[in-house]
Amino acid sequence: MSRTRHIRGSRLATAGVAAGAATLLAATLAPTAHAADRPSRTTAIANAASALVAHAAGLGLTAAEDTSVRDVIVDADGTQHVRYDRTYRQLPVLGGDFVVHLAPNGSYRSADRATRSSISLPSVAPKVAAPKAADLAVNALRAANLGEVLKGVTAKPQLIVDALHGAPKLAWRTNVVAKDSLGNPVARTVLTDARTGAQIDAWDSVETATGDGQSLYSGTVPLETTLSGSTYQLKDATRGGTYTGDAANKTDLCILGICISRAPSTVFTDADNHWGTGASSDRSTAAVDAQYGTDETWDYYKNVHGRNGIAGDGKGSYNRVHYGNSYNNAFWDDSCFCMTYGDGDGTQLGPLVALDVAGHEMTHGVTSKTAALTYSGESGGLNEATSDIMGTLVEWYANNSSDLGDYLIGEKIVRSGFGKAALRFMDQPSKDGNSADCWSSSVGNLDVHYSSGVANHFAYLLAEGSGAKTINGVSYNSPTCNGSSVSGIGRDKLGAIWYRALTVYMTSSTNYAGARTATLNAAKDLYGVGSSEYAAVGAAWSAVSVG
Repeated sequence: MSRTRHIRGSRLATAGVAAGAATLLAATLAPTAHAADRPSRTTAIANAASALVAHAAGLGLTAAEDTSVRDVIVDADGTQHVRYDRTYRQLPVLGGDFVVHLAPNGSYRSADRATRSSISLPSVAPKVAAPKAADLAVNALRAANLGEVLKGVTAKPQLIVDALHGAPKLAWRTNVVAKDSLGNPVARTVLTDARTGAQIDAWDSVETATGDGQSLYSGTVPLETTLSGSTYQLKDATRGGTYTGDAANKTDLCILGICISRAPSTVFTDADNHWGTGASSDRSTAAVDAQYGTDETWDYYKNVHGRNGIAGDGKGSYNRVHYGNSYNNAFWDDSCFCMTYGDGDGTQLGPLVALDVAGHEMTHGVTSKTAALTYSGESGGLNEATSDIMGTLVEWYANNSSDLGDYLIGEKIVRSGFGKAALRFMDQPSKDGNSADCWSSSVGNLDVHYSSGVANHFAYLLAEGSGAKTINGVSYNSPTCNGSSVSGIGRDKLGAIWYRALTVYMTSSTNYAGARTATLNAAKDLYGVGSSEYAAVGAAWSAVSVG
């Protein structure tokens, strides 16, 4: 399925650190095994396969189900974590994912499952036909876009088993896409009960040689490029071949990874390896920002967390800039494994190629390759918050004097017409007028860009603590929901804990209560159950009313 994740909501009106952290994970997961003694990925998969056979009943596996490996993590001490997707009678199971945890010797320890419901369906033949499901999804897209006239509407249903929403049931998962009146893409994923036609859930799915460049937002930055004949390409062989191309103000129309039409990504070229002018009138200037953001995000994940590329396989993604017409958004798309940036309308937003936006979008790719947090409800809020948190940490990691680290999301791209200093505020999310500071039972009903506020608030408190302070010239005053005073443990530890929770413990259905458990487990692994870090995680979650 094509997954696209936005930096903003679906409609405009809803408008030196690094070096220590990479060793932190290895040093705190004692005892450290010699590299030669650590199990390989292949060994971990084989050990997990044996565990599946021995613990099939506990994992809810039956003869009607099959599994496939999505991701593998082997800790420094040899502990193994193998993440699986599952099918039922050859149909994908939404909420069927799980993680098997193995001891260094390969023996089974435990598992985390997205859902615990056993699957037993009388039939996998739908009573609602695929064309009917497509029509229902198209109506849902039109309703979500307030009845706006849409062009080129296309829908393609896929039959699945939905185990995320109560008792497992046969369902249609339909991706419906179209273009709005400006020619920009709109899309929605709709879950429909395949027996009754009732809508189960829906969410936006439109869910990125050494030279130098003059950027819009980050000053003059270094760029690794490729010399082809006598021309330089904005393509970085040192980071998996990542490149930046010009979308020529065109847009995509894709369904489930099959593109009816796709905007170009014509790689930028230059004669002297000095790119851009620092002004948006030069089309390559936005490309400089996008490529630089990709470089810093790649380096952050590799140098701090040991992850080699977004998918962990050393392969690069690519960027497209100048997408659509006055497009006020940026998004990550799994189907192209790429980041895409609009130019903004110039009144509310400028070109969306800022450093923290790049980190945000590429982190959606990391999430899709690990926990694959469902993009609706509380899981969707956690998905968006993960991108805000890690995008913010990328900005701090870059240590760029023209774009200093802060806890504001998208502060470089907003214009006077937007009416706020940033898209989102991590110290007090409600300052944007929509986001939640504190958890409540209704948080999951918010747009995912606003339900993310609870986790963003937690992350700020865990890193910096509560109360008033000024950091890098920005004033913050973070309250708590329970009246407590919280002491921070720093950004490095926040990043280490959140990354481990995301890649080892979270699943597609993780909600806020589950995120508390996942981050506590991560803190226990990294620092010990009696540590001040473990206690700080619990205190920060309590301070936002989770637990």
